[in-house]
Amino acid sequence: MAEEQLLLRRRRRVGEYFLEGLIRSSAFVVIAALVLIFVFVAKEAVPIVTSAVVHEEVTVATMMLPQPGGAFSWQPVSTVPKYSLLPLLIGTLKVTGVALLIALPIAIGGAIFTSEFAPQAMRELIKPAVELLAGIPSVVVGFFALMVLATWLQDAFDILIRLNAITAGIGLALAVIPIVYTVTEDALSAVPQAFRDGSTALGADRWQTAWRVVLPAAMPGAFAACVLGAGRAIGETMIVLMASGNAATVSLDPTQSFRSFSATIAAELGEVVQGSPHYHVLFFIGAFLFLITFLMNLAGHWYVQRLGQKLQGRSRLKAKS
Repeated sequence: MAEEQLLLRRRRRVGEYFLEGLIRSSAFVVIAALVLIFVFVAKEAVPIVTSAVVHEEVTVATMMLPQPGGAFSWQPVSTVPKYSLLPLLIGTLKVTGVALLIALPIAIGGAIFTSEFAPQAMRELIKPAVELLAGIPSVVVGFFALMVLATWLQDAFDILIRLNAITAGIGLALAVIPIVYTVTEDALSAVPQAFRDGSTALGADRWQTAWRVVLPAAMPGAFAACVLGAGRAIGETMIVLMASGNAATVSLDPTQSFRSFSATIAAELGEVVQGSPHYHVLFFIGAFLFLITFLMNLAGHWYVQRLGQKLQGRSRLKAKS
């Protein structure tokens, strides 16, 4: 009997070692792939700084500073190529702002309703339905925004330009909502039931409990969901490419057409001459976009950790008192 138990333990250890090695290998492959992608993009962007041939036509200064005449424009195939990144940066931030302004209240509100107020039967229906929205291809959402949403918004609000940041932002919000909703709902559901019971025992109703107790306790997870949603909005390509109008203009008006970083790469990289200054600028845009997303996620991670430590400190003080 003792020998059989010892044999079972050895088999379990072998299985545990195998699973542990598989998990570590998967993590290593993911990290290695991410590093290799960044190295490849950076390698193709570096000639802007190091190559004398590329440097004659485009430099980092020409992409960041005004062009001759004081204008910021993106015209890479003109007689005098212009590679200003300001129109693309403004377009990216503009559509991201519109998408987050629409998606975050809806997603967080839906997560609070599902977690705190919806009956169990409705909860089992709402959550899979919202998560199913994440499975819709972005090209389908972009086609819907292009053919249906743009016409409806133009007729309803008498907008002069049919494809603009509002149309693309609404379509982009449809892609952001499932991410923010799922992570926020999981964070709300992870709050201990004792928090709700204690709040109810003190006389708070369900709304006060959800708003003043459960949501603050789940704030690190909710904020992380917002950061993930912002990262998805900045990097989305097909929806923005199809519904933006692709006009590289320097305008903060959301009813004007625009062009984003990701849409520029998708529209021009397939036809650009390999090794040309335009080719390297597009890779520079990719590296710049990667850097923005990385810094945003890093700042969000730091803030989530700081917020979690602050909440833990408050809970310890309450426990001592």
